[in-house]
Amino acid sequence: MERNKQDEKPHEGDQSADQDDLGTLLLQGEDLIGGLAQAHRTWGLGSAQRWDLDQRTGLISWTFPDRTATAPAQILGSYSPTAGSWLWAWANESILPSLGRDARSLREWGERHGHAAFTEPTLPVDEESVATLTALAVRITRAGGFYRAPAGASVVMVTFGPVTLTAADGTTSAFTVDLSPEDAP
Repeated sequence: MERNKQDEKPHEGDQSADQDDLGTLLLQGEDLIGGLAQAHRTWGLGSAQRWDLDQRTGLISWTFPDRTATAPAQILGSYSPTAGSWLWAWANESILPSLGRDARSLREWGERHGHAAFTEPTLPVDEESVATLTALAVRITRAGGFYRAPAGASVVMVTFGPVTLTAADGTTSAFTVDLSPEDAP
């Protein structure tokens, strides 16, 4: 059976449009990463004495001399600089399913849009690739924050929601930032 070249053009155009959309999502994600990092630095993200993630409660916490900060969290995946590899949370048996929910939604998004980087359990990556995956993930999931959590020889990429700040005297305040674009992917 002979193929009609006109029938091929829409498919090719769709693929090009999808790549344009991915490029737009990446740019939006990079902007979000910058804005979120700047906003969350105001309460001390990146300067805590320690961090913890309780898989049972789904909360990440940061400890400072005079306060703690907690937020609901999701694990995107982990990066091993030594091995040059990325492991999605949905493929990591040591991560409870409730903490890999956003990673699973990214896999589903990747399946719908034909982006294998979101559907393969492990990927060979470098720092730049991890930054790209994180920017896209933050944009697609509309995360309210992200954290590069050091974990021994690896880095765990965590997204989080509204932050509760608890002072040493027990008083609390909330910190929320919403820089996400209006249109969903």
